[in-house]
Amino acid sequence: MDNKVIDFKDLGLKDYKETWDLQEALFKETLDVKISNRRENKTDLTTNHLLFVEHPHVYTLGKSGDMSNLLLNESQLKDKGASFYKINRGGDITYHGPGQVVGYPILDLDNFFTDIHKYLRLLEETIILTLADYGIQSERSPGETGVWLGVGTPFARKICAMGVRASRWVTMHGFALNVNADLGYFDNIIPCGIRGKAVTSLNVELGVEKIDEAQVKQKILKHFLDLFEAELKA
Repeated sequence: MDNKVIDFKDLGLKDYKETWDLQEALFKETLDVKISNRRENKTDLTTNHLLFVEHPHVYTLGKSGDMSNLLLNESQLKDKGASFYKINRGGDITYHGPGQVVGYPILDLDNFFTDIHKYLRLLEETIILTLADYGIQSERSPGETGVWLGVGTPFARKICAMGVRASRWVTMHGFALNVNADLGYFDNIIPCGIRGKAVTSLNVELGVEKIDEAQVKQKILKHFLDLFEAELKA
């Protein structure tokens, strides 16, 4: 029996490592239920989670990432007030920080569809529809996960990074949309290992100082639930 109910939490500003530990705990909990169901021929429902969070300045490197894409040494990281973690998602290096809406879906895709490619495309579509609400036309860039503006032009720029991990169709990690991000922090990395491509933020594109992040989160949540045909836990 499928369960398309999502337990949603907005964690506010939270340390990256603490949030990663929480993700791992929820991920393991879901996997344990699935393994127990299979072993004991049970049909216990797995829980789906969606976490929204904002992190203090941090750089994370995916398992296939290249350390040389981080352009700072340890003392320079300290000067910038940033931390660094090697983590177990796909993708290369990325930055998280204040002014960014980060979403971590911990879903059992057996409840939805067993197709990672479709999963990534729906995450991208969630952001594309959210940006369209602000009059911003965004799109996918062939061979490069995430959401981009100006694809195919000399002004191509990334507004949302994505990287996921999945095991037995249970997902973790997710997306990071730049809403009011300090883009200077991206100068310290080769974002996602892609040279010569710029990064942008929603406030920059709209030419305003600050966007209401709570409103952006509401729009992301609505599109996410619609695309996944899901509902929030009461």
